[in-house]
Amino acid sequence: MNLCSKEWQRYKNKWIIRIFAGKFNPMKCLTVVGARPQFIKAAVVSRTISQYTNIEEVIVHTGQHFDNCMSNIFFQEMSIPIPRYNLGICNLTHGAMTGQMLEEIEDILMKEQPDVVIVYGDTNSTLAGALAAKKLHIKVAHVEAGLRSFNMNMPEEINRILVDRISDWLFCPTNTAVNNLHNEGFDHFPCMVQQCGDVMYDAAMFYAPHAQKPAMEIPEKFILCTIHRAENTDSQENIKSILQGLEEIGAQIPIIIPLHPRTKNILHRLHFNFDQSPIHFIDPVGYFEMIYLLQHCALVVTDSGGVQKEAFFFQKNCVILREETEWVELVQQGYNAIAGTNPQNIVQTIQEFLDRKMDFSMPLYGDAHAGEKIVKTLLQA
Repeated sequence: MNLCSKEWQRYKNKWIIRIFAGKFNPMKCLTVVGARPQFIKAAVVSRTISQYTNIEEVIVHTGQHFDNCMSNIFFQEMSIPIPRYNLGICNLTHGAMTGQMLEEIEDILMKEQPDVVIVYGDTNSTLAGALAAKKLHIKVAHVEAGLRSFNMNMPEEINRILVDRISDWLFCPTNTAVNNLHNEGFDHFPCMVQQCGDVMYDAAMFYAPHAQKPAMEIPEKFILCTIHRAENTDSQENIKSILQGLEEIGAQIPIIIPLHPRTKNILHRLHFNFDQSPIHFIDPVGYFEMIYLLQHCALVVTDSGGVQKEAFFFQKNCVILREETEWVELVQQGYNAIAGTNPQNIVQTIQEFLDRKMDFSMPLYGDAHAGEKIVKTLLQA
């Protein structure tokens, strides 16, 4: 930190005033999480916060991901502080879920009186946390700001655009994200835009040594696949087309799918024959087991935004089961490819990428110090 900077002087004066006024209190931040990717991102920032004595964190878990394999195990494995509040809000429509979260988070904010609310990504929990804070004139920090798929049919796209617009700090993982905000006029808004790197890269590098082999027989060569995005699972045509393509590949090389509970329920309703499928469906895995699978697979196939990046972190190519991606730099550099949901495209793209060898040394997502940059920026406010 530049000790002669105006930012440092402002920060120092703020705390001197508090001390002499007899009102010294650490900055209080309230973190809102609710879904698997947010637990991973929050683990990075929470670990950094714990290293400072002048900042206190209160964690609110909305309950959006409630299954033990999608929630509790992440707090246990990654040593994330136990949430002070667990709202248990899940299995509702978008409107009902967001509305109930907004109401309950507002009550917590009025009780806790934080200086800043930290939200992550693009879920209903993200939107509810940001809206509740902003309406109470509490500052909002959005981690993973500036991402755009340019597909307004995605609820995630709506959430991230709204949250970005009302945030005071926009922590962007890539230059592309910064450029998106610049193109939308954020230079003229009362906010700070910072390219800090990707907190998920921090997490991947920090936790990689803790990878754990799942309690199952792992083939020598296999494809790791995840399917959970609503645009795929809520469309019978899309999910059936995806599975058709995957089963054709699965007859040639093992495919392992840790099955999201929601996706599993949908397949049961569609009377999908799990026993006759060549695909290896397993229960959801914890983060350390997921790291192991990413480290040892031959290829990643997914509709998840986070897993697209995690594939790159662990030097694996990725086939995307969507028509667009927020992580355009991975496609532009040839690491990932968009296959969509057409079964022929899926088969062809997987076959093309299965044995591709590439140099993964390009520093697309920072230096694994994003969490430190975020906390230091907040403390300078």
